[in-house]
Amino acid sequence: MDLSQQFRSVEEEWLASIRQTGATGQFILGPNVAALEAEIAAYIGVPHAVAVANGTDALLLSLRALGIGPGDEVITTPFTFFASAEVITHVGATPVFVDICRDTYNIDPDLIEDVITERSKAIMPVHLFGCPADMTRIEAIANTYELKVVEDAAQAFGAKWRQSVVGSIGDVGCFSFYPTKVLGCYGDGGMVVCQEQSMVERLRSLRNHGATASYVHNQAGYNSRLDEIQASLLRIKLRGIDADIASRQHVAKRYDTLLHDTGVGTPPWPNECQHVFNLYTVRIQQRERVRQFLREADIGCSVYYPVPLHLQEVYRGLNLERGSLPVSEQVADEVLSLPIFPEMSDNQIDMVCEKIESALQ
Repeated sequence: MDLSQQFRSVEEEWLASIRQTGATGQFILGPNVAALEAEIAAYIGVPHAVAVANGTDALLLSLRALGIGPGDEVITTPFTFFASAEVITHVGATPVFVDICRDTYNIDPDLIEDVITERSKAIMPVHLFGCPADMTRIEAIANTYELKVVEDAAQAFGAKWRQSVVGSIGDVGCFSFYPTKVLGCYGDGGMVVCQEQSMVERLRSLRNHGATASYVHNQAGYNSRLDEIQASLLRIKLRGIDADIASRQHVAKRYDTLLHDTGVGTPPWPNECQHVFNLYTVRIQQRERVRQFLREADIGCSVYYPVPLHLQEVYRGLNLERGSLPVSEQVADEVLSLPIFPEMSDNQIDMVCEKIESALQ
């Protein structure tokens, strides 16, 4: 994606905000962070939001705040960025991988109950590429077995499952503001949203070294604080987020139309949800040939994700061999993410599709 175009649209206002922040001398957890937390909570439709340093910390602190630790199991997907499972490992729990749906690439609810044990404490669905997981069925399973639900919405800011904005459905919702995300800053940033005041207190303590007051600590926490400069940028960009999402959906629809008769598998548009297309990810059996054509034309593309997490070296001890989660493995061999960003022109979309057609001839 081309971040420079977006930067030019916010440059003047953001630089003015930086100068204002510099004049106050308050750079960490200041008024912009507090205002952003309130504005994000209102947008998501929850009472509370807690800003943290990045999306990985949002997940990590959420697990800690929910009391998940050694001996526990957290059910999640193997087809996602490593951080989703990494944080489970970091709190001492064990990730339990469940295969994905063929259409949405999200965790398959039909398979979740098969892996629930007495050690299961939570389900972590990932709203991959901006497409919400089936939260109705996941919540029903969680309620039946008294499990917590941690929504990994890092790629799905503004997406909706039915009428609910993702992040507002589970016990906690976790967002990343990495620059390439639907709502991204120009550095690292993250946010946890939740319903319960007690969760807010635990999260705020954990993000600030476990402090309950100045220099008073009742646990070992983290240095995970969002800075004022990034918060001010996110506040500016939040005002235009719905227009940005609409632009992403326009790009996706044009891709769908142009790729319709090429044999390329285009992303789903499930009736129950609003897909925000953080990534536009297709499936192509001749992936490497298409990838090479695009690279030679200086068109960016990437594979998200080439190796499912259950086949990563770090999780060899789980004894999940190749073939154990077949849908994730097949999808990993075929997916290719094409350029998508709100400022992308129709001519640019057409160029990408022309190159794909040429590669497939």
